[in-house]
Amino acid sequence: MLFRKELIFSTNCREDLIDITSEINSAIRESTIKSGVCNIYVPHATSGVIVNENDDPNIIHDVLGVLRKLAPKGSFLHDKIDGNGDAHVKSAIVGPSESIPFENSRLLLGTWQSVMLCEFDGPKQSRKVIITLID
Repeated sequence: MLFRKELIFSTNCREDLIDITSEINSAIRESTIKSGVCNIYVPHATSGVIVNENDDPNIIHDVLGVLRKLAPKGSFLHDKIDGNGDAHVKSAIVGPSESIPFENSRLLLGTWQSVMLCEFDGPKQSRKVIITLID
């Protein structure tokens, strides 16, 4: 069986990691599938998705700090077009998807883990996240 749902998020900053775990668990509960694999996919070239710690807010600053060092703003050929070359590179490093098992209508995440939408070119009014459940 397959279940698919699109979630829409707005972002407030140029760069941010936004915990979307509760919205994903809500989508899982909405389905009739109780266990399987949940794929979370972001169809944007300047955004991504990761699984990381949700307890210490410094993790967000640390992850973004490392990505800024790896892909500094203003240092890419693409910047001549629309000034967001770094966002494309950060998105490529992070990746557009995660697949996580779920059981009893909840993601099987570790104690400190959550799913985070990664914004690298915000703020944006509409960032789509596609949730696909497979039993």
